[in-house]
Amino acid sequence: MFWGGITFFLSRMASPGRADMFSTKDGIGVIEVKGVIVTAEETIARLTDFRQDDTVKAIVVRIDSPGGAVGASQELYEEIKRTDKTKPVVISMASVAASGGYYAALGGRRILANPGTLTGSIGVILKFPNLKELFDKIGYKNEVVKSGLLKDIGSSDRPMTEKERVFLQALIDNVHSQFVRAVVTRRAIPEEKARSLADGRIFSGEQAKEFGLVDEMGNFTDAITEAATLAGLDADDPRLIYPEEEDFSLLQLLAGENGAGSLLNTILNHYPVLAYQWTLNR
Repeated sequence: MFWGGITFFLSRMASPGRADMFSTKDGIGVIEVKGVIVTAEETIARLTDFRQDDTVKAIVVRIDSPGGAVGASQELYEEIKRTDKTKPVVISMASVAASGGYYAALGGRRILANPGTLTGSIGVILKFPNLKELFDKIGYKNEVVKSGLLKDIGSSDRPMTEKERVFLQALIDNVHSQFVRAVVTRRAIPEEKARSLADGRIFSGEQAKEFGLVDEMGNFTDAITEAATLAGLDADDPRLIYPEEEDFSLLQLLAGENGAGSLLNTILNHYPVLAYQWTLNR
């Protein structure tokens, strides 16, 4: 009776297709990047774990994201690229893999998208609210003491000066060029063509393939098959290895499962943060 109970408990612990602590069979690691990209630490930790796990022979990164903060998107790109040097990383694009989501995807060895995936949006955005008229109506005034002319750049109680606009445009252009260079390097696209595609527009998966931004059409299952083939595993029924489930956190609640309407999404859209992000309210 005792051993029967133990057997039942262990069988309940192992779910089909997912990793369990008792299996040593080689397989494909699966990492999901969902919603607005605010921070990269959790995904980097998962990539590192899979990179060091000898039973993980290849990795599929499933991206469903409109992008997000520039720094976090670049961190994901670099870590995915670093991991791909050790074992194959295949990118699977879901409904949306745009802007910073596409930037991160560039780190993979192969990129698969659905025909209707929204991707591209290669560009940078930085937004500041201008509340001067509202402040004038309610009699609000802001007194500023600053160490330099540009220290309060983006203040919401006054229009942006021409000097500030020129400075910020140079900053945006520099960060945009970093994105373009990644496209040129990773997709082997001539810079002139890459820049012509990098005007912020979105593409369908089919269009992206036509322009050379992704490798082929395919869903999550196709990406798993591709990864298994690259790793020399049985492509018909590979073991899928997922990261350990983490405890519920406030960050997960704020970010939401897909980032839509989340508090963090609102912060990125209205707080001055450099963003590789596709937004509908430009």
